[in-house]
Amino acid sequence: MFSLNVPVPGTVGRLASGLHPLLVGCDAVRDRHTLVIKRFEATDELARLRERLRPVLAGTPAFEARVTEINAFDQPPRGSGPVVYLVVESPEIRRLHQTLTEAFGAIDGLEGDDYVPHITLARGGSAAAVERLCERDIDPVSWTVSHLVIWDSRYREPAARFRLPR
Repeated sequence: MFSLNVPVPGTVGRLASGLHPLLVGCDAVRDRHTLVIKRFEATDELARLRERLRPVLAGTPAFEARVTEINAFDQPPRGSGPVVYLVVESPEIRRLHQTLTEAFGAIDGLEGDDYVPHITLARGGSAAAVERLCERDIDPVSWTVSHLVIWDSRYREPAARFRLPR
């Protein structure tokens, strides 16, 4: 399956790494951090998906994003829970997600009105451990999103890149 993602900058990666000792009570801690804007059906081939995305992304300028706090999905729509994540604030990410779901459709329970921009840190663990994490203050991290990537979940790597003009 492919997804369109915002690359996570090193400053956010370092923030997530610094939280790692607090995540040891979770069942699965992420070592790679991603910010998914839109998932695509497994039937799409990369070349076709790139060509379908080009006109939808045309004219999308670089924009700002900001990690502001830790939160959790107690009962995620897929996979085990709870899911501990970094909250990402960006009106532009939400607008772009809306544009993409209008063009490609939404995955029920994950996208459309249910979409929450976030960077997953870990899954599973006790409610008490998750609550302690969510109460922890973090220093906000802001960055400029200057490109987007098509993420290939099979190989766990970027498969294509779209530069956003400044």
